[in-house]
Amino acid sequence: MNMFSTRKPEPLTSTSTPTPAPSNGAPVSAKSGGLLSRGVSIKGTVKFRDELLIDGEVEGTIDSTGSLTVGEHASIKGEIRSKSVRVRGTVEGDIFASERCELQAGCTLQGDIEAPRLVVDENATFLGSAKVTPKS
Repeated sequence: MNMFSTRKPEPLTSTSTPTPAPSNGAPVSAKSGGLLSRGVSIKGTVKFRDELLIDGEVEGTIDSTGSLTVGEHASIKGEIRSKSVRVRGTVEGDIFASERCELQAGCTLQGDIEAPRLVVDENATFLGSAKVTPKS
């Protein structure tokens, strides 16, 4: 095997982890489950299809047809629209869930919730209003 091969390396691609947003505020997309880890900060729109765990900071909108988990170290400032939302960190903004929203112990939500199913742990902080309308 020749150590100085002229073969071009294949580009690395990932369908599970969102890429950081460019400085122009373009959307960040993920095709399947992903992680936005602690220490990562994004301004702009985050879009994904299946599952995403955010444990960093997002300022902007989150739009999805999947399940979002806001990790215990996460800070979200903006509107969230998703099928399912589980909050363990801090959210300042409204949540619109088409199936379910869950506020877990230790989380803080300053905003309104609209979802057909809502679960609120007794140790969650919720400053806002909730509109719970079960699907017919």
